Amino acid sequence: MANFEAVKEGLAKNGQEHLLKYWDELSEDQRALLLEDIGELNLEEVKEFFERATSSMAESGEKLDDKMEPVCEDKFLSISGSNPDQLTKYYEEGLRQIAGSKVGVLLMAGGQGTRLGFAHPKGMYNVGLPSNKSLFHVQAQRILKLQRLAAEFAGQSGRITWYIMTSEATMVPTKKYFEQNNYFGLEEENIVMFEQGSLPCYDFNGKILLDEKHRISKAPDGNGGLYRALRDRCILDDLERRGVLYLHAHSVDNILIKVADPIFIGYCVEQSADCAAKVVEKSHPNEAVGVVCQVDGKYQVVEYSEITQKTAELRKPDGRLTFNAGNICNHFFTTSFLRKIGSTFEKELKLHVAKKKIPFVDESGTRCTPDKPNGIKIEKFVFDVFQFAQHFVTVEVPRDEEFSALKNADSAGKDCASTARADIYRLHKKYVEAAGGSVDGVEVEISPLLSYGGEGLGSIVKGKTFACPVYLTADGESK
Repeated sequence: MANFEAVKEGLAKNGQEHLLKYWDELSEDQRALLLEDIGELNLEEVKEFFERATSSMAESGEKLDDKMEPVCEDKFLSISGSNPDQLTKYYEEGLRQIAGSKVGVLLMAGGQGTRLGFAHPKGMYNVGLPSNKSLFHVQAQRILKLQRLAAEFAGQSGRITWYIMTSEATMVPTKKYFEQNNYFGLEEENIVMFEQGSLPCYDFNGKILLDEKHRISKAPDGNGGLYRALRDRCILDDLERRGVLYLHAHSVDNILIKVADPIFIGYCVEQSADCAAKVVEKSHPNEAVGVVCQVDGKYQVVEYSEITQKTAELRKPDGRLTFNAGNICNHFFTTSFLRKIGSTFEKELKLHVAKKKIPFVDESGTRCTPDKPNGIKIEKFVFDVFQFAQHFVTVEVPRDEEFSALKNADSAGKDCASTARADIYRLHKKYVEAAGGSVDGVEVEISPLLSYGGEGLGSIVKGKTFACPVYLTADGESK
């Protein structure tokens, strides 16, 4: 029991000795699990996290109006306001990088589909398209098509390595899902899954909560846990070994995502950016999204709750909102920047706090589900590294072409399966019409294997009228 005595001493030193309160009641297997949970904790770091997090709670009410400035115009590209020839130049540069195997995708896929009424990883969710493809399936096929487009353009076949960050809850089912579907046509060796970390849940006094007598209460450390996971799971080493220089990072739940977008990649490469964000124009002053801007000269995302109504309503001479760069969790990083974050700045990332109703074991040893917040969960946000960038740029994309979030059950009426499906239909109908076809109705789906972003449809649709539902597929693809 020397190990036990050392654990007990370490816990007492850091004010967490209560975690062993039920030791005498536990079986040998349960004791092993509890020691494993405790062993995963860096107790000094855990203490520091709580202190930093609670101090940030005190600061969270601060309004940032006087410190804010919009994104610099010379660091801002508007897709809709750009010269098509210039966009073509960026697109071709992106394809060249892809053909040279220098581009990877970082997919943040740690979330469950609980809010959708779906008891599986969210990436496995099917919004009800005619193809019945899941989010994972659609994104995999976009990668496959883009590799083919790059090979045709550059005359050499490159790979896009797909790095998928899961959580403890989603790792096993995600792996199994990809195996069962033969990796959706991609090479298994080019899909790298890794697990994000977790942080303990605390009561309001900094005591770590027990979820059961032999298990510590933990929660995923947020999408900003990406940086620690990249380092600790040796993903940075893998990137460097493969020669991947540029990463397009995004969350799994945007059905319109242009995976490894060559225009985004090409623009960032030409600008020598080490970090970048895609944004959409805010729909109105009170839209509940953070805005990308400068605070005290450094780029960051400011949440809508951190500014006053007056600042939210400020407008430029052209009538657009002054702070209108809505954040959509869609980013570019260089591998060297990610290495710098992992080795130097990860420990400085801001800790965000949420007061939650967290199940816990009470003084009598009974597991309780509280009816009001009884503790805090700490998480990190992926965008909190912007401040460390030397060359940061922003790309504004059309919302109707690149952003449709899947957050809620259909009963919510927004950011749900119905809206995601409708947004795909609307965009794909637009692609058909732009290529010279016409559609009678609204239900239009185009397989990513046929067209990544509306290209190559002319020979198939020009001069034709399609009756809905329409599902256009690539040669040899089953319907």
